[in-house]
Amino acid sequence: MDIAERARTLLDLHHTGTTLVLPNVWDAWSARTVADAGFPALSIGSHPLADSRGQGDNEDMTLDDALDGVRRICGAVPDVPVTADLESGYGTPAAELVERMLEAGAVGLNIEDTVHSEGGRMRSASEHADYIGAIRRAADAAGVDVVVNARTDVFLKKGQFDDPVGEAVARLRACEEAGARCVYPVGVPDAGSLEALLEALSGPVNVIANPRTGSAAGSLEDLQAMGVHRVTFGPLLQKELAPDLAALVAPWR
Repeated sequence: MDIAERARTLLDLHHTGTTLVLPNVWDAWSARTVADAGFPALSIGSHPLADSRGQGDNEDMTLDDALDGVRRICGAVPDVPVTADLESGYGTPAAELVERMLEAGAVGLNIEDTVHSEGGRMRSASEHADYIGAIRRAADAAGVDVVVNARTDVFLKKGQFDDPVGEAVARLRACEEAGARCVYPVGVPDAGSLEALLEALSGPVNVIANPRTGSAAGSLEDLQAMGVHRVTFGPLLQKELAPDLAALVAPWR
């Protein structure tokens, strides 16, 4: 598949009526392993990618660093659509970010509203939606159906908002209107909050889960029953593998 076909495939996978699970990979080996397990698309998590490089999350990597990892992963699974977590955009203008991401081989991207390059400040709802909209316009101009996943960190900002669900809805609705093809309220605390978000939002919603223990809102079956469109693991797949690796090699100490 060429890049336009991979993008269209990824977009279509969000609208099959079933929950799309995109395991988060961090290098060529993990990408090939997950693809060989039968997953039709993959996600690159910024945190596990940074860990695999000996760097920190929250834009401790440069955009060059991140795209080096993206390029290696996409090159390892050339027929599998890949979406990449590009944090808050690494301070890069939307058109440049899309051009460089596509050159690296990714056909989707995750953009969050915490600006790590500016001391971790949170973008306003309108500022984040404007950036999401600019990314979508750049993708459309390139003729590629890039899956723009707009993330909000409202639920991670404990005590900052009187009504976190209402704030998340307002921010993510603005992103949907700006052209996001999926939205991501990271850290939704419970099933009730998630159900309220699903009812209020019109497009696909991404939920983070632990591959062993499920999400804060329930198991994969629970999420499917609620109508969740997409599930990712963030750094949790890599984190869950660490004790297994330690246990495997420990007898050889």
